[in-house]
Amino acid sequence: MSALEWNEHRSEGRVRVARHAPVSRALAPKRWLLGAPLATAQADQELLSKKKALAVLSSDALSSVAYATEESLRVLAVAGAGALAFNVPIAIAILTLLAIVTLSYRQTIFAYPSGGGSYVVASENLGTLAGLVAAAALFIDYVLSVAVSISSGVAALTSAVPSLVPHAIAIGVGFLVVLTVLNLRGVRESATVFAAPTYFFVACVLAMIAAGLVRAFVWHEPPRAPTALVATRALGPLLVLKAFSSGCSAMTGIEAISNDVPVFRAPQSRNAAGTLVWMSVLLAAMFGGITILAGRLGLEARDDETILSQLAHATLGGGALYYAVQASTLLVLVLAANTSYADFPRLASVLARDRFMPSQFAFRGDRLAYSVGIVVLAIVSTALFVGFRGDVSALIPLYAVGVFVAFALSQAGMVRHWFRRRGPGWAASAAINGVGAVAVISGATKFLGGAWVVLVLLAVLVAMFLATRRHYARAVAQLVSETPLDPARIRHVAIVPLSSTSRVALQSLAWARSLTPRVTAVHVADDADQLARFEASWREQAAEHPFLSEVDLVLLESPYRSLVGPLLAFVDDVRARESDATLSVVLPELVPGRWTDVVLHNQSAFRIRAALLFRPGTIVTSVPYHFRSRTKN
Repeated sequence: MSALEWNEHRSEGRVRVARHAPVSRALAPKRWLLGAPLATAQADQELLSKKKALAVLSSDALSSVAYATEESLRVLAVAGAGALAFNVPIAIAILTLLAIVTLSYRQTIFAYPSGGGSYVVASENLGTLAGLVAAAALFIDYVLSVAVSISSGVAALTSAVPSLVPHAIAIGVGFLVVLTVLNLRGVRESATVFAAPTYFFVACVLAMIAAGLVRAFVWHEPPRAPTALVATRALGPLLVLKAFSSGCSAMTGIEAISNDVPVFRAPQSRNAAGTLVWMSVLLAAMFGGITILAGRLGLEARDDETILSQLAHATLGGGALYYAVQASTLLVLVLAANTSYADFPRLASVLARDRFMPSQFAFRGDRLAYSVGIVVLAIVSTALFVGFRGDVSALIPLYAVGVFVAFALSQAGMVRHWFRRRGPGWAASAAINGVGAVAVISGATKFLGGAWVVLVLLAVLVAMFLATRRHYARAVAQLVSETPLDPARIRHVAIVPLSSTSRVALQSLAWARSLTPRVTAVHVADDADQLARFEASWREQAAEHPFLSEVDLVLLESPYRSLVGPLLAFVDDVRARESDATLSVVLPELVPGRWTDVVLHNQSAFRIRAALLFRPGTIVTSVPYHFRSRTKN
């Protein structure tokens, strides 16, 4: 079968249009793992319904209830048992902020239906630098979100099955591999896989909360007295703010829907806004219920068992219902990382489009997924997870900074957006976004907990974005032709490096001679005896192949056994003498029949090609000679 299917031949000029034929069977393993390739025209079929979008884009925010209450209690515990009572008022403040944030992002969805989130809003209204800070903050948050979600999921598993603790890191890495493969298979397919666990988790947690509320307020079971804690710090405003800040981790991921409006089915803005409201309602119900019951039951943050596991034990006992809660928690926490898998590659593609990141991040793979961004996120998140040994408490102090810095910039940008547009109801909209911008207090208090590392990373990432943009600008400015654009003006001079006079060498010389009469063969050897032997072999071949008499032979002695250095010196000498010619270096290259045979042959052609890559005006051509590793009878 032809590799191309010709479907049009235009009469004007020599123009033909073709469509690529079916993919080679050699790629069957990749197709089995990732699925058959999707045509660009199928992109609309990858859009998400509200139910699937809620599972994909809300799993990060919804799953955060598994650790948000616990981290807030962990901060308060340092002031003693009496301080734990402050967790409910802190939760009420967080829920108030959640309502404001929801309204703010709902406005962003309708104002910026093309997506892009904080980066686009901040760039358009506050300037490029503010937009890059927002993008860097989100990148950090996405990576940390994956590490925290996987760490929390593994903690839920080991809480239920303590014997798995020694294997926690390997289990977490395995989860990351599965997530990466699922996302490389495409948005819609990953959404189908993730929908059931997300809704299962919501159902289990709400059922657990309902059971706990009935036992506490209908059956009036007495609360359990908390263990006496030794107060190590006074409960001052700073400690309350840090507890509030840790509890605000319940809101991480809430910006995901406004970032990904384009993945919704039409009408996109309305569907995205409705999904955002549903996510916030579910999040508020679960976070509020867990916090109230934790306080009522006198639960405390422990290293050997999560708050959610303790709550499930207290309300449901230790049977099948308890394990259902733990299983759903494990699944949703692992799958919560998928929000970052959806947002990180998309934001990276937007930055690549604006030339702030390498252009490879804008590439969509066979399954219409931004494959490069997915793989990079997987690698960095895995390194972070392994480096911190899956310790949630060590990661949380860094977790919320990124999203809240980006949120503050986004909402400040929205305030300016309304002042610039001044449409109907603009004053009320600006007020909502202005109030929402106060969430930056979370980042300020987190700074005291070690989040200065994140601020340093922000500066480094922004510097990298700007450096990438400058590189592309320089590339465009310096993009001039190094060879004549008129074929008639091109005068070829060919250099063919040879290690022997084998059939591979003769093939390359014949090809170069067909291109131009000015061909020079170059042989580099350690001493004069080797040069003499090569010259004798050359003369023997010339007697059999007359065209070799038309090829110049240059012998270079290299007493220090260097191959590339003398060859580059000769190339530079020819270029200096033939400044008006187009210099082509033709490399004979032996290609083994099996990839495992590559190590059996030296890689001289590769080394020469790499060295010549940075020689302006020099064209490097490889003439391969293929041979079979096994002879067929």
